[in-house]
Amino acid sequence: MNLKTLLLLICIVAFASCKTKSHLYKIEGKQIAISDSLSSDIAIENYIKPYRDHVNGNLDSVLAYSVGTYSKNDGELNTAIGNLMADIVYKQANPVFKSRTGRDIDMVLLNHGGIRSIISKGNITSRTAYEIMPFENAIVVAKLPGAQIKELLEYLAAAKRAHPISQLKLTLDKDYNIESATLKNKPIDFTKTYYVATNDYLYNGGDHMDFFKKSDTLYVLDYKIRNALIDYFTETDTINPVIDNRFIKKNN
Repeated sequence: MNLKTLLLLICIVAFASCKTKSHLYKIEGKQIAISDSLSSDIAIENYIKPYRDHVNGNLDSVLAYSVGTYSKNDGELNTAIGNLMADIVYKQANPVFKSRTGRDIDMVLLNHGGIRSIISKGNITSRTAYEIMPFENAIVVAKLPGAQIKELLEYLAAAKRAHPISQLKLTLDKDYNIESATLKNKPIDFTKTYYVATNDYLYNGGDHMDFFKKSDTLYVLDYKIRNALIDYFTETDTINPVIDNRFIKKNN
């Protein structure tokens, strides 16, 4: 038998064997609901219980006390909880930024949607911070020229939403046009450059804050907003944030 004949014979056998094999034509699946009717594995439960108890103990340890209940829906252009969060970011992040750069943060801008829970009246725990900020958003500082600061102000005026701010005071007229704006109680010089603390989500264009994309200098502080909240609550006995005049609209 020559080589050509042998190869032809091998191909015929291989083809015949493929024809006799079964093939998978359809995959079916079904949803299995997880409920209390499913019994737990006692051995696994006993194994993880010490870890669960340890985590819950840390999360439920009391850090501070809140004199009231605060929600992100309490105000039109600024809210007590939003003001608190922005002020906490400034207070906790500014010393870190200054130690690394020798400069101060000029203002803070966060997003209204980033506040994911209320602060309830009573004890504040680490769990409170996780409920308010369940995301891993980190504090960053963007260097913005005056032109982008102007875009930032116009964004806030057009959004008509209580995005948390700190160190910025913005007043709109009755038609939501910008009437005045100051940073740390000083007029904004649009020929200067300012340092704006925010979170990494917004810096990357979240909530359509595209003015951050034009920043060519970014400082990463390796400091999560949640951790800043926990540090502040640990240092503070009682919180009593208020709605103020940092972002308002005149009615006449």
